[in-house]
Amino acid sequence: MTMNINHDKAMIQLAKYAIVGVINTLLTLAVIFICKSLLGVNPYISNALGYIVGLINSFLWNRTWVFRRRDGKLSRQAILFLTGFAVCYGLQLFTVWSLNQSSFGEIEIQIMTFTLSGYGIATLIGNVVYTVCNFIFNRLFTFSRRK
Repeated sequence: MTMNINHDKAMIQLAKYAIVGVINTLLTLAVIFICKSLLGVNPYISNALGYIVGLINSFLWNRTWVFRRRDGKLSRQAILFLTGFAVCYGLQLFTVWSLNQSSFGEIEIQIMTFTLSGYGIATLIGNVVYTVCNFIFNRLFTFSRRK
């Protein structure tokens, strides 16, 4: 019974995490677009600002809604959250790089008028790796109920 409750709770958290991820992606892209296209900010600065806003947004939603951990020490959770981001981003980057170093990088799939390259597929796989690893990291470490 306890295992089913924990599994159900994890699945609900994963669904919420996915919702936050979609909202976060849209917010990040909106900030980049507004800064670059509407305000004329340098594209690289716009990109950095978008990701900073996205990380802050993600942290706040994951802390308060997904994992419901408002009682922990904010600074400790923020440091763990950034650590998890860095580790999982590194895993994502390694995945994309590894796949592109193989013959996988030479794949091209034509879908109507759209071509999906090996790099594009590798990026999608890397995104799945990042998302799953980051969810697990945040659940087990950043917002864990263990002392």
